[in-house]
Amino acid sequence: MHVSFWEQQSFYNNIDYAIVGSGIVGLSSAIELKNKYPNAKVVILEKGFLPSGASTKNAGFACFGSPTEILDDLSIMSEAEVFAMVEKRWKGLLNLKSLLGEENLGYEALGSCELFTKDDVDIYNRTIEKLDYLNEFLNPIFGDAVFEVKDELINEFGFENIDHIITNKYEGQIDTGKTMQSLLKLAQQKGVIILNGVEIKKINQGNDKVILTLEHFDIQAGNIIIATNGFAKQLLPELNVEPARAQVLITEPIEGLKLKGTFHYEQGYYYFRNVGNRVLFGGGRNLAKEEENTTNISLTMLIQNKLDELLKTVILPYKNNVNVEMRWAGIMGVGDTKTTIVKQLDNNIYCAVRMGGMGVAIGSLIGKEVAELI
Repeated sequence: MHVSFWEQQSFYNNIDYAIVGSGIVGLSSAIELKNKYPNAKVVILEKGFLPSGASTKNAGFACFGSPTEILDDLSIMSEAEVFAMVEKRWKGLLNLKSLLGEENLGYEALGSCELFTKDDVDIYNRTIEKLDYLNEFLNPIFGDAVFEVKDELINEFGFENIDHIITNKYEGQIDTGKTMQSLLKLAQQKGVIILNGVEIKKINQGNDKVILTLEHFDIQAGNIIIATNGFAKQLLPELNVEPARAQVLITEPIEGLKLKGTFHYEQGYYYFRNVGNRVLFGGGRNLAKEEENTTNISLTMLIQNKLDELLKTVILPYKNNVNVEMRWAGIMGVGDTKTTIVKQLDNNIYCAVRMGGMGVAIGSLIGKEVAELI
């Protein structure tokens, strides 16, 4: 493949900042760099036609952690670490709303619910015992109680196999597509160049530049940010970040759908919400964690069958013949800790990865952090 003089001059030459990945983190870092250096040439390189990870494929949960998830984190992390993690997620959500505005996010402050069945009696009792502690623990962040038992919502939402519900009034939801369109528009308005279908094969630190090897030729950049999250190890094998596939489905429109807000089930391993009177339902990675640590975006019968089963027995027991309209998967980035990796790897090489499934909450803030690090 040969590029033209015009292509080389306009797109590939004199790049001040190259960013690999056009998801929430990549776009946010590009926007922040243009805010700091309006005259800099900032180029985003994306291997897919759309972001290849989870930024356009997630469920749109504007969340920071269900009660059982936070308690689980407290069992393996210090209070200070968990507090900092939740605070960062909350500040990240505030940053995203400030950056784009709630209307451009399609943001709805409908709260969230964690669901417990009769089989969850032990974990529910342990959670209830710690609920006052959790509210007190999070009070410095929110200035109010976050979690509340509201079993009366069971009938309101039409559940038959749910015994208890704990609500969180501070969580919300976004329109994922609208959010990404708004981020792309803002980046382009600031002069960021976005090149799709460009896959980086190799990165090398030069004397004062970074050399990026593409399929047919090399390009150079003053600095580079790796923001490919679950795919980061393909370029940087030494990083402690692994891919984690998340499988999702969405139903056809359902007349009289009673769901409102976002829902967490089985310690957050399953999650669902109402999208235009459709049920968007994802999760099940706990059924086959090793197999789901992959960058392959195909679907598996094991997880899809489980989602179908729970859709009928837990979410919509009052509906017959619910049809699934679409199924897909996205790739997250996880590790042996839930902290993000934002650091300088070489003179001109930086990374911002390992969102831990919380990219909506922290992605824009992490993009800002890595831009400030340069």
